[in-house]
Amino acid sequence: MLKTILLLILGFIVLPLVAYNYDAPLSPEQKDMLHTALYILCGVAIACFIVSELTRNYSQVDKLWSIMPIVYTWYFAWAAAWDSRLVVMAVLATAWGLRLSYNFWRRGGYQWPPWAGEEDYRWGVLQKMPLLQGRLRWGLFNLFFISFYQQGLILLFTLPAVVAWNGGGQPLNWLDYLAAAGMLALIVIETIADQQQYDFQTEKYRRKAAGEPLTEAQQKGFCTTGLWARVRHPNYAAEQGIWLAFYLFSAAATGRWLNGSLVGAVLLLLLFQGSSDFSEKLSAEKYPAYAEYQRKVGRFLPKFW
Repeated sequence: MLKTILLLILGFIVLPLVAYNYDAPLSPEQKDMLHTALYILCGVAIACFIVSELTRNYSQVDKLWSIMPIVYTWYFAWAAAWDSRLVVMAVLATAWGLRLSYNFWRRGGYQWPPWAGEEDYRWGVLQKMPLLQGRLRWGLFNLFFISFYQQGLILLFTLPAVVAWNGGGQPLNWLDYLAAAGMLALIVIETIADQQQYDFQTEKYRRKAAGEPLTEAQQKGFCTTGLWARVRHPNYAAEQGIWLAFYLFSAAATGRWLNGSLVGAVLLLLLFQGSSDFSEKLSAEKYPAYAEYQRKVGRFLPKFW
């Protein structure tokens, strides 16, 4: 996991620099949008770091994961004088963010005071790793990866909105409609997957608390029904697809199928690969039946063989 994190940080530094220097240059207005977004990023990342260090709750970025894309995309839409394409992108990002915020809230992620709430269990596991033990080592990891890397990634996968505004009011076209339809469909799939997982876990723990026998599926400990019978992480798969669809708006506006704003989506794919590797390692150690589930069911795509 630590090797994956180091590779992610390296990619976070190198890929945006390459994209910025070798892609078509941004207009002065686009550069102003980007600079302001970077100031927001730094302020939010520093705040997350300070709050997490004071409270010892390292899920502060998690609380903002579904909120900051809404902030960025509406800022970009405003800075672009409410360009129609950017407004559509902001509306879609808001629909995605509100749904994800609700799912995070019902699992205990948002509580009062705001810095409280459930912490991602994986941070506790990482803290026990020898390389990250000690206040200084963990503090540096918190600063550079948990706070700055993750907040930076959020900005990067919303940057297609900056590229999509070319200052000329390029009208919406068939690719915009395809991207919008794709995002909405994937948001629906992610909603269904999260609901199936929530229903499974809620009923499993209700039965345990009531002393009732678990069903055969519940005895495994993890969800293997519905979309989860087709892929091991249907919510993660949909999440990655959502931001690839979001990227298509930049291609629709510029006519360039490959442009620098793809970096955010690529880094997001790599993050989910590493994150799912780590989660599945823990699941395989916890649940005896998980290895067989891995063998039979694809991670992000169904197995057809």
